[in-house]
Amino acid sequence: MLSIKAEKDIFETILARRSVRSFKKNKIPQGIISSLLEAAVRAPTAVHQEPWGFVIIQDEQTLKTLSDYAKPLFLTGLKQRELDDPEQLLDVFESQNFNIFYDADALILICGKTSSPFYAADCWLAAENLMLVACAMNLGSCVIGSAVEAFNTSDIRNKFGIPNNFTAVAPIALGYPNVESPPTSRKAPLIFTRIASD
Repeated sequence: MLSIKAEKDIFETILARRSVRSFKKNKIPQGIISSLLEAAVRAPTAVHQEPWGFVIIQDEQTLKTLSDYAKPLFLTGLKQRELDDPEQLLDVFESQNFNIFYDADALILICGKTSSPFYAADCWLAAENLMLVACAMNLGSCVIGSAVEAFNTSDIRNKFGIPNNFTAVAPIALGYPNVESPPTSRKAPLIFTRIASD
């Protein structure tokens, strides 16, 4: 059972969740990390494979070193893509002071066992569970897609003990928000077909 009491109901939590990119220095207690992992592994999983594994990092220097390692890899990929406004992203990622983890206290990386047929979907479902529970506990979270390539290099895989039959899927920065994130708008659901009986 989750050991930490949530402060929001489920729909309030879904509406309140934001991508947070500014964090306080406060440490996240290990009990909360354990509760987040318990929420993650309660996600739906195809044919009950539960193909996830986790890397948990709560060390400022390790995260800074990882950020420095990941930025040039991500920049190389950015330059090969056709983006609407690449210059803005390039400027941010080329800055020596930019930390891709936004100085968060913790990073939880969700990895997927590649032999499982829907490992990526399962891992993203686990990620959403984790982020919603984090929000309910007044923690901020942000998916750090720019770290995925770095985590899948042999050097980083070896450093963090990621087995060869797993791949990095969802790196999630976590911490106590430094500022309140404003509400974001969403487009209305795009419905192609609706079939209903009378």
